[in-house]
Amino acid sequence: MKEIRFEHVYKSYGKTEVVTDLNLTIQKGERLILLGPSGCGKSTTLRMIAGLEDVSSGAIYMDQQKVNHLPSGKRNVAMVFQNYALYPHMNVIDNITYGLRVQKVPADEIKRRTEAALDMLQLKEYKDRLPKDLSGGQRQRVALARAVVKQGDYFLLDEPLSNLDAQLRVSARKELVKIHEMYKQTLVYVTHDQVEAMTVADRIALMYKGKLQMVDTPDNVYHRPANIFTATFIGSPPMNVFNVDVQPDSIRFTSQTLKLSPEWSQHIQQTGEKDLAFGIRPEHIDLSKIPTPNSLKGHIKFVENHGNHYGVYMDIEGNEWIAMSESKRWLPHETVYIKPRADKIHMFNQQTTDSIGYPKSLNNGE
Repeated sequence: MKEIRFEHVYKSYGKTEVVTDLNLTIQKGERLILLGPSGCGKSTTLRMIAGLEDVSSGAIYMDQQKVNHLPSGKRNVAMVFQNYALYPHMNVIDNITYGLRVQKVPADEIKRRTEAALDMLQLKEYKDRLPKDLSGGQRQRVALARAVVKQGDYFLLDEPLSNLDAQLRVSARKELVKIHEMYKQTLVYVTHDQVEAMTVADRIALMYKGKLQMVDTPDNVYHRPANIFTATFIGSPPMNVFNVDVQPDSIRFTSQTLKLSPEWSQHIQQTGEKDLAFGIRPEHIDLSKIPTPNSLKGHIKFVENHGNHYGVYMDIEGNEWIAMSESKRWLPHETVYIKPRADKIHMFNQQTTDSIGYPKSLNNGE
């Protein structure tokens, strides 16, 4: 299978720039998720790969060949659209095989591929139905089957699960990974759903306002975010992030001080950073009803029941914090003491919003 490479790619509609200086290599055979909020440029990026959108400037290479002006039909891509794009007058079998028949694939090969796809996606009993007689999940599987039988080098998916209910999305994600493990196409998948990204991706490419924010494994995107946007977009509830005053061995939140570990104090001094923002994920905060060493005092605003845990929202000197707790003993208006775990904190430059990195001992997992 083949790699895809973007070199300084821009895409504009008139004066509106939707993709800015995109440099990205999608490795052959990997599952890369293009993730980001609506309007960030991820679907436009996918459509440029497919040849459905022109490149304003820069170059896209597929298998080392520049494809800026190569027609979509010659790029050997299989694409699944958000709305499935099924032919309403054709039954399931005809929808799946139409592209192969146009390409004049031999009849026995069409039959072999189609039967395999029908088995894999559990569509045999629906093969004679029209799209209007199928549920949303069944139509989604037909669209996947149509892409699978093409056996292209590149498998492009534009929010293919967004129309499914929560339970069906889970089973469909598993099916997608199974399909990819079988055929090993270079898979590019667009979504705004971070759960899909974290569960499906080999790597995540996070975009915001047309710019690439971070490209890395799901673990690194979550635990070592490159900037404040990444830190707050990934994770539910999002990371707590607040501007702080930096002292030699501590950080100050208005009138309360949190002592830093020697590793963090040394790291901050070595970077020379002064104006910092402090970050901590909700699950990395310990709560107590009595003061504990190096804790901050606050008051509980409200508590959300998440089923197997509780989201505890707190006011600490005018800032809203959230922590996750397995206990339901927390009540609104109570005084609470919070202690961020020293090895789980993050620091960002206030101006650039970029991470200042981590002490070597933490990067080494010590």
